[in-house]
Amino acid sequence: MAWSFTSDRPVYLQIADRIIKSVLSGEYQSGEQIPAVRQLALEAAVNPNTVQHAFAELEHEGIIISKGTMGRYVTEDAQVVEVCRKKMAHQIVKNFAESMSQLSISKEETIAMIEEAMK
Repeated sequence: MAWSFTSDRPVYLQIADRIIKSVLSGEYQSGEQIPAVRQLALEAAVNPNTVQHAFAELEHEGIIISKGTMGRYVTEDAQVVEVCRKKMAHQIVKNFAESMSQLSISKEETIAMIEEAMK
């Protein structure tokens, strides 16, 4: 089944985010080989060049490493993964805070809602 994408961000970034979430959730383990470009392109129903662009972004961030003809693997550097986790969490919180502000929800109300939701 094809992946679903939104129109607010480039598809390659959405693919990169999905792979990062797979790494952070443990779906892809440290040192594990990730699916090939063509395989992911078929899964996502996108052009292989789009997946290649996502991989280039992930390699730049250090989340995946290329081992030439052997394929691409999840980094074994736990610090890189932790930096990525914090970066993604910060962006989620920032987007959430902006949405709450647009709804005219106060900081105190927002915190109370978060505390309630996390019980």
